[in-house]
Amino acid sequence: MTWVRYTLPAAAIVSAASPAYAVQYMSIEEAQKQAFPSATHFTEVQAGRVWKAEAGGKVAGFLIFDRVIGKHLFIDYAVALTPGGAVHRVEILQYRESYGGEVRSPSWLAQFVGKTSGSALKINGDIRNISGATLSSTHVTEGVKRILTAYANRLR
Repeated sequence: MTWVRYTLPAAAIVSAASPAYAVQYMSIEEAQKQAFPSATHFTEVQAGRVWKAEAGGKVAGFLIFDRVIGKHLFIDYAVALTPGGAVHRVEILQYRESYGGEVRSPSWLAQFVGKTSGSALKINGDIRNISGATLSSTHVTEGVKRILTAYANRLR
């Protein structure tokens, strides 16, 4: 049983340590405020996933939280949609990989603005690939396309 005395401290440290490369960039509440700064009220439409933003008693848009796999780990992101179902903004909320974080680049994310469910949304097509972050950029693009397909007609 002496092995327990020697391995228990190491096991406790390993289990408590979180990856040093996981970065929380913003919360859902911060993403809501960034996307819809004039909104006076956010109503949860789907628990923990979809919020309706309202300003002056009118719908300003919707914020949808989603998660895709990067290469090995999850990427949490939010897509803000206009009331008409077009992308208003995309934000990376948390990135856990040690590489490929370039998907958080404002110029790369800006490519999604204005896209709708009818847009192609293809890497190396209307969305440029990021060398060294091919899987992350592909999966975020596929996720945004999935959100547009699933929610554009439902949320009006």
